Amino acid sequence: MPSEQAVARPVLLTMVLLTTWAGSVFLKAQAADARTVWDGVYTDAQAERATAAFSQSCSNCHTLESQGEGPLTGEKFWEGFTQKTVGEMLTYISTYMPNGRGGSLPASTYNDLVALILKSNGLPAGTVELAPDTVARVQIIPKDGPGELPGNTLVRMIGCLARKGNDWVLTSATAPERIEKIGVGAGDAGRPLGNRTMTLRFVLTRLDAFVGQRMSVSGILIGAGGADGINVSTVNRVGDTCP
Repeated sequence: MPSEQAVARPVLLTMVLLTTWAGSVFLKAQAADARTVWDGVYTDAQAERATAAFSQSCSNCHTLESQGEGPLTGEKFWEGFTQKTVGEMLTYISTYMPNGRGGSLPASTYNDLVALILKSNGLPAGTVELAPDTVARVQIIPKDGPGELPGNTLVRMIGCLARKGNDWVLTSATAPERIEKIGVGAGDAGRPLGNRTMTLRFVLTRLDAFVGQRMSVSGILIGAGGADGINVSTVNRVGDTCP
C-alpha cells in the first residue's frame, strides 16, 4: 500500500500543473484584452466594400476627410472615440446611423463601415474581418498610448471637495473617465481615489456644506485632460468623509 507521502506527490504535481496552466490562460486573456486599433482589427477588402455604402448612406452628413461637415477622421475621430472600444464605436454607429434611420443597414455593412473609418484614420489593416465579437475589447488609443482625454469630452471624476481661493476643486481625484450620460456612476462611493486636483468651473450649486466629503462630478473637460478644469454639469455627494 503506497504511503501518504507517495500519494501526495502526484496530487501536488497535478495542482502545480493546473496552477501553471491557469496562469498561462489568464496571461493570454490579459494579452487579448490589451489589443488596440494599432494591432490590425479589420481587412483592406472589408474597408473597400464599405465605399459604396458610405457614399449612398453616409456622405450626405459625413466626410472621410478631417475637414468639412461631419468629419469622421483626424481630430474629431480621436475626440469622439479615444479610450472607447471599437465594439462601443460599432454599437453606436449601428444604433444611430444613418441619422434618423439607425439600424436600417445590414449588420455586415455596419462592420464594413467601421473598418472604412479606421482605415481612413490611418489605422493598419489585419487579416481578420472586423465583427462585434472580434472588437468588443479593442481599445481606441493614439499610437503613443492612451494619454489624456481630449478637451470637450464628457467625463466623470470622484474626489474630495475643497476650496482653493475663489475656486471649488476636487483633490485626491480619479483620472477623468469618459461617460455617455451625466450623474453618479456605479461604484463611485467605494472607488479608489487618485492623485489629481481638478478645478470645477461654472458651478451653479451651493457646495459649502460638502467640503471634505467625497463627491462625484460630471462635466465637460476644458482642455486635454481638464488642463483648465471641468465645466460642471452635476455634483453629487457619494460619501460623508474623504478620502
